Amino acid sequence: MPLFTYRVELDHSVEDVFRWHTRPGAFQRLSPPWEDVRIRYQDEGLTEGNRVVLGLRKGVAELTWEVKHTAFEENRLFVDEQVKGPFSRWRHEHRFHDLGAGRSAVEDVVDWEAPLGSLGRTFSGSFIESSLRRLFAFRARRLVNDLELHRRYGGRSLTVAVTGATGLVGSALTAFLRTGGHRVVGIGRGSAEGRSDWIQWDPARGELDGSALEGMDAVIHLAGENIASVRWTASKKRSIRESRVQGTELLSRVLSELRTPPATFISASGVHFYGDGGEEVLTEDAPPGKGFLADVCRAWEKATHAARAVGIRTLFLRSGIVLSPEGGMLNTVQLPFRLGLGGRLGSGRQYMPWIDLDDEVGLILHLIRTRELRGPVNATAPNPVPNEAFTTVLGRVLSRPTLLPAPALAIRAALGEMGDELLLTGQRAIPERARGTGYRFLFPDLEDSLRHQLGRQAG
Repeated sequence: MPLFTYRVELDHSVEDVFRWHTRPGAFQRLSPPWEDVRIRYQDEGLTEGNRVVLGLRKGVAELTWEVKHTAFEENRLFVDEQVKGPFSRWRHEHRFHDLGAGRSAVEDVVDWEAPLGSLGRTFSGSFIESSLRRLFAFRARRLVNDLELHRRYGGRSLTVAVTGATGLVGSALTAFLRTGGHRVVGIGRGSAEGRSDWIQWDPARGELDGSALEGMDAVIHLAGENIASVRWTASKKRSIRESRVQGTELLSRVLSELRTPPATFISASGVHFYGDGGEEVLTEDAPPGKGFLADVCRAWEKATHAARAVGIRTLFLRSGIVLSPEGGMLNTVQLPFRLGLGGRLGSGRQYMPWIDLDDEVGLILHLIRTRELRGPVNATAPNPVPNEAFTTVLGRVLSRPTLLPAPALAIRAALGEMGDELLLTGQRAIPERARGTGYRFLFPDLEDSLRHQLGRQAG
């Protein structure tokens, strides 16, 4: 039967590496973002007999993949085997080796058999081998990066509350923090009954149990209605604004009234604060711009007033385009680009202030730990690029042509004000405060980020 092996050596002790794998969030961190994988059920821990049930969506179909842990030796080994799923056989050994001097290695050994036996190997074997190489190269790099971030920002374990915890950034942040040994409590509309890791709220009704937030180390506020889901109507624009301002005002007021408020309050904002910046390099000291989203961002940040008034260290996370195929802009454009239908938008000269999802969550931990920081922080990579350059790089990563530009008139006709503000204007924003306080970007280069997130590593 085919045997696949992948090994990565790490500048971390075998105990630290093994512990990372046993914590909640590890499976999510190691799941490839270019695959639509959903955890339907998961037993806590890796001990023998525990199960994980996944849903793998392929087009309109969803496959069930159930695996069971069949062996566990602390700091040495754990094994999972397929109970039900797409393979005739799947046995994955996670081997951990102590290399001495605080170094270790992780070796993944996969014993697999394609469906239909030898016939399946003949027609799909090379594809499976290639897919496994993509998967484990991604896993190795994310493991290296996560371990380095947790070491860089070590210290006592934190208790952090997160609104928008099920969104693109919130879910990644939750998994990342948990693999570092931190406790994360989500804040959302779902019921908190019987859950110690969830706080229910309803911003529209002004409902939030403040007692559940007593003693938090940090509160990260990421919730807000999607700005790109449909064409903007007056009603949609009102919902976009209210979903941000109402929730922020409620959370800020509740935090200000606590006996033991959090040391840090990080509230999402956006680089659209600066309006259309053209060619101007925009640091956090740049003035606010004009436009609907610029107005929303100003009101969003102003809504933290109550927390700031009582001395809570408050930061505004002015995020750019967060790159991940799991959601956001990259998720929207990857299909037309894969079909060879991609091209620049409008003139292509408007700047795109992007950031890799791994840097977005790493930067949030940097903000929590860096006590001298307050106020706005640009959550963008150091190298924003014009839309035309972004289009060229994405086409190269996907090995597809980018010959079909979308004229500005067509974009405005189809999407109206939303198309104008989201697609035809830009911000050449740079992360001056992040870099000035020592944050080292994992992905300062756009092509490197896209190859990582899309599993298209060079070579």
